[in-house]
Amino acid sequence: MSSFDNGGEAGPVEATGDRRRRQIMRLAAAILPVVAAWGFAALATTPGTAWFQTLEKPFFNPPNWVFGPVWTLLYLAMIYAAWRILGLPASRRRQRALVLFYVQLGFNALWSVAFFTLQSPGFGLVVIAILLALILAMIVAFRPLDRVAAWLMVPYALWVAYASALNLGIVVLALP
Repeated sequence: MSSFDNGGEAGPVEATGDRRRRQIMRLAAAILPVVAAWGFAALATTPGTAWFQTLEKPFFNPPNWVFGPVWTLLYLAMIYAAWRILGLPASRRRQRALVLFYVQLGFNALWSVAFFTLQSPGFGLVVIAILLALILAMIVAFRPLDRVAAWLMVPYALWVAYASALNLGIVVLALP
């Protein structure tokens, strides 16, 4: 038997390689969907930017420069929270929490399509209400698994609640 043959058992090099592959997959599962949603939302927002400038907005609408830094921090928090949850042992609770995470991510991107691409504040309001409910459900699902991950999503929920109020304000101000 050579020094490389250990009877079919994974040696230290193989075990390290497997662990490294799992870590890379975990990181990819946390980063790639968030970056994809982020990029998709950015692309969906662009066509409606000029239209958005023409809308009457509520008095509490922030300056445009605020959105970029806030969303950057929120997306980074999402990545880190997902990475933490993905690192937990597989379970039904973990699976449920991850499903909520990925579904809310889809609604996050869908809001930009509804509001900016379709230029429909009313449809945007429906989407953002569902998004907020999904975020709150996700926080509840994260909490027993990882309190840090749950708390990382609280600023996101607060921002989406604020964005919901802005969206509602735009709808109300557009009424005849």
